Amino acid sequence: MKIDNTQSLSHTSYRCKYHIVIVPKYRRMVIYNRLRRDIIEILKVLIQRKPDVRTIEGEACPDHIHMLLEIPPNICYQKLWDI
Repeated sequence: MKIDNTQSLSHTSYRCKYHIVIVPKYRRMVIYNRLRRDIIEILKVLIQRKPDVRTIEGEACPDHIHMLLEIPPNICYQKLWDI
């Protein structure tokens, strides 16, 4: 039985969604507001390098970033951010 939002590999069906929150130390908004666009572009480039990773939703707040990613189980967290 296949559920609507389920992805599949050769022997598995999965729906792995990760809510990632990136927060600068002490939530320093002065530094973060200057670098906000650069940080968003860097994260987009890193996610685009992994073709199986899909961005479901993202939001850049004044002092942190929320991302909801769908990552297949064959990619571990350390391999996701390798450059």
